[in-house]
Amino acid sequence: MAENVQKDDSMKEDEHWRDQLTAHEYHICREKGTERPFTGEYWDTTASGQYLCRCCKTPLFSSESKFDAGCGWPSFFAPSVEENVSEAVDRTLGMVRTEILCTQCGCHLGHVFPDGPAPTGLRYCVNSASIRLQADGADDE
Repeated sequence: MAENVQKDDSMKEDEHWRDQLTAHEYHICREKGTERPFTGEYWDTTASGQYLCRCCKTPLFSSESKFDAGCGWPSFFAPSVEENVSEAVDRTLGMVRTEILCTQCGCHLGHVFPDGPAPTGLRYCVNSASIRLQADGADDE
């Protein structure tokens, strides 16, 4: 019986996200997809502001930590609020990587790599479909 309840809860969550996101956003955020490099909305954006989780609007990264890594995805050297970004081991595609997720809702953001600039030496490589820029001076919808 408990299995049915858990399954029903998961189905409701799945339906919720399918209603809230486009098919592309759903694939990236909820099915852990990856957008092609140099195609996402924010890979070359230089506007100032806060990058929020596409799903739950939790603050994740600041434009102050964004840098051009030349990889074709938005890259940051640190989260704006460290506890809002969690990590998990990703063993897909025949390699071991560190996946990054929104701690609040579990949205797949991308991966973190140890090849970033100072001060952290980290590169948080993020899918544009997983985030939304709240420009400085703009109210969030």
